[in-house]
Amino acid sequence: MWEALAILLIVAAAFLWADSLKARERAIRAGRSACDRYQLQFLDDTVAFTRLRLARDDEGQLKIARTYTFEFSDTGNNRRHGAIVMLGAEVADMHLEPHRMQ
Repeated sequence: MWEALAILLIVAAAFLWADSLKARERAIRAGRSACDRYQLQFLDDTVAFTRLRLARDDEGQLKIARTYTFEFSDTGNNRRHGAIVMLGAEVADMHLEPHRMQ
């Protein structure tokens, strides 16, 4: 009985890990795309995981919400912060620290 529960927990953790990798890749693409759109530099070419929680989407379904942070530059001499909230596999929200428009 305990062995089956342990195997079930390991399988669930593996699925959560694989889903988190996919969400992280989508967050990287979203951050890079936003920086390209606003002519900013997407620094370090990565995002950092900061928060995991449950949230409801527009249809009321419960999904995993992950928050990632990243850094960008508007001049090349500074670092500004941004955040991306992924709700399931979709970008739910994105924030960019105020910066100069070129």
